[in-house]
Amino acid sequence: MVTRFQRYRQIADVLVKYGFGILVEEVIPGGERLRGFRKPPEEKRSVYERIRLAIEELGPTYVKFGQIMSTRRELLPPELIVELQMLQDRVAPVPFRDIRPVIKKYCPNLEDCFDIIEEEPVAAASLSQVHRAVTKEGRIIALKVQRPGIVDLIETDLLILQSLVTRMDSIFPDLRVYNLRGMVDEFSAQIRRELDFTQDGMNAERLARNMHDVPCVKIPRIYWQISGPCLLAMDYVEGVRIDDVEAIRALGLFPEEVADIGFSAYVQQIFVDGFFHGDPHPGNLLVTDQGEIAFLDYGIVGVLRPERRRVFVDLLLAMTRTDVAGVITALGRLEVHISPADLDAVKDDLYLVLLDYREMKLERVNFAVAIRGLTDTLRRYHIRVPSTLMLMMKVIVMVMDIGTRLDPQFNFDQQIRPYLIEIAAQQRLSPDNVTGAVRSLVNAAEGLLAIPGNVNETLKTLSEGTVTIELENRDLNEIVDVIDRTSDKIIVGLVVAAIVVGSSLVLRIADLPVPGYVTILATAGYVVAVIVGFYAVYSALRYSRGLRR
Repeated sequence: MVTRFQRYRQIADVLVKYGFGILVEEVIPGGERLRGFRKPPEEKRSVYERIRLAIEELGPTYVKFGQIMSTRRELLPPELIVELQMLQDRVAPVPFRDIRPVIKKYCPNLEDCFDIIEEEPVAAASLSQVHRAVTKEGRIIALKVQRPGIVDLIETDLLILQSLVTRMDSIFPDLRVYNLRGMVDEFSAQIRRELDFTQDGMNAERLARNMHDVPCVKIPRIYWQISGPCLLAMDYVEGVRIDDVEAIRALGLFPEEVADIGFSAYVQQIFVDGFFHGDPHPGNLLVTDQGEIAFLDYGIVGVLRPERRRVFVDLLLAMTRTDVAGVITALGRLEVHISPADLDAVKDDLYLVLLDYREMKLERVNFAVAIRGLTDTLRRYHIRVPSTLMLMMKVIVMVMDIGTRLDPQFNFDQQIRPYLIEIAAQQRLSPDNVTGAVRSLVNAAEGLLAIPGNVNETLKTLSEGTVTIELENRDLNEIVDVIDRTSDKIIVGLVVAAIVVGSSLVLRIADLPVPGYVTILATAGYVVAVIVGFYAVYSALRYSRGLRR
């Protein structure tokens, strides 16, 4: 098992190799000591290409992270997106002697389960490799086997990634707008799901149920009796890659028909079922000699709740109609926050994007232009978007690319609009919507009927005098202090007035025989009263000026 320190050193060496030594010093703890050499070799490749090469050399965790980030067009420059889409998830296969113990965890005696297991894998990737086998019943199956030790390596990498983004947030505050920590947390959850092959199997079965009535779509059957978290057994599918036009024609099939099948399948998955295959690169879509499209690799799937599907339909319809207000409304319903200060500028940019899309010649219309324009606008204004929306847009763009490769006349706009209009109408009148509307009416009626009873109960409580009113004032202490100062001044005023009145009475009767000291006291009382009076007036004036300030 690789320790965190060893892994930090490996990461530092790779980054320096591709010219990112400054990043090592700034972000990696002890980066100055970890750097193997000060000056990297001369680089003539672009920075984005070097990022891709570094990611590929860093291994499976970073490759997967890069592949997921390739969907975030609203965050990353287009040049980097292109490079990330080129990430290769191919590695040297693990020797079968190391793979055998993993298979034996689920089938202790291999001879009882299989007639043959081919030791040479038919495919090898960073998380797993696939071996073809023949069961005792004569079925040809594929065994997807998890690479030994991969879980420990990925968990170590995830800890390092979380540490790195924390340091980057503190060192580069401008990056906080991209929510790097949130992206790493989301990626951590995603790759842990991919490491659990039982989840893959469950996704495959759900997709098979949804696609059961869709013609020419094939989802391999899962064999649970010899499957588990580290091994997935399924039907082996023979076929050619969906982007291999010549091989499809060699099977006696028409690529244009294959494009229509794939398009219809994805429309059904996204907008009807709300559960779609999220990684439609050509290696995961095979065309069989029966003209079926087989979907492989179910680690990345998208899930759309019914209310989200309705909003996505409205969003795409608004884009095909070049309706900027409709696009902004749909984004708002998806809880995409656009700063009021940027709203007009965003509308102007979206209008230009949709105008460019609408004014393209019909035979050159490509809906990907509108989608990329939308995501570029979101990126320009640092607008955060739900990851499900970006995954859906990535899938649509990839499906369009495959469609145009199979059929140069494939027109997404003309194909998708009738589907969207029909789906929107069905959704508006769907049983769920009707039930929700009826429930809302019933709740409103119950609320209206409850009003007289509530009013009567309130009046009864008031008449019984059992109402308790609680007042909360954070400035209550200040109010008490003001009242205390005011009462003190009133008391002083009353005392002064009493002294003045008493002294006046004494002086008025001065012609009567009274002791001399009484007159002196009366005069002294006058003097004291005058002094106290002047002081009270001075204090009042000073306090009022302080309030005005």
